[in-house]
Amino acid sequence: MRYRVLEIRAAARAAIVVAGMAAAAASPAAPQATLNPPPQPKEWAALAKLPDWSGVWTPNVSDQEARITRDPVPWTQKAAAQVASLTAAEERGDPKGLFVDCLPEGMPTWMLITHNAFEFLFTPGRVTILGEMDGNRLRRIYTDGRAHPADPDPTFHGHSIGHWEGGTLVVDTIGVLPEAYIAISEAVGVPNDGGLHVVERIHLDSADVLRDDLEITAPRVLTRPWKTSRLYFRQRARKYDIVEGVCLQGNFSEGVDADGHAVFVPAPQSEGGNVLPRDQ
Repeated sequence: MRYRVLEIRAAARAAIVVAGMAAAAASPAAPQATLNPPPQPKEWAALAKLPDWSGVWTPNVSDQEARITRDPVPWTQKAAAQVASLTAAEERGDPKGLFVDCLPEGMPTWMLITHNAFEFLFTPGRVTILGEMDGNRLRRIYTDGRAHPADPDPTFHGHSIGHWEGGTLVVDTIGVLPEAYIAISEAVGVPNDGGLHVVERIHLDSADVLRDDLEITAPRVLTRPWKTSRLYFRQRARKYDIVEGVCLQGNFSEGVDADGHAVFVPAPQSEGGNVLPRDQ
């Protein structure tokens, strides 16, 4: 009888194992995390076939200003009235600075009105744009074939994917914070208010001139997509090398604490963000 009981228990255990295996086979496999694979030697070698965008690039500021007339912004009636008011304030010497709080300019304003240098970094599956003004001047453009996330977390520069068409980098950007400006100067612009979509075609216009052709769609402040371009000059001299810039550092002056350590001390500021002498 004892052996019979053992045989029944063994059979029951086997049946449980078989049932468990059948259930596992019937249930869908757990989703695998999407990984960024390590670059292969051929991918590093492929970078040599891309156009030469080395060096530091500085904007053609005169062209920036001229483009506002040549490529007028199709503002909505409400946005146009706000822009006219800001323009008038700027012209009478009372500009309302848009970026005095040191938040990033974001997209597409960085590419539209920057006065600072930037450089490109090519790596397998990505083009990175590094800007000179504060640590937030950074764009990651994914060229590894991925799509935009279905529900991107909005950021100042958004989510950018790109692909190469010959020597032209075609960049598609969504997921930009609604608070990010569409600006035509550092004192004139309005928030995009959501739904922003930017398509860029970046390419060499000549040996040392880079051109960014932009198509900006912002249905809440523009009546139609705005097409415009910006030019940047290549600088190879080392005096143009990018240096560290920290926007908030200007809100402080140097001081010494009670322990004799060097510290930053908050500096008084005007409404427009200008640092005032300490006796005011």
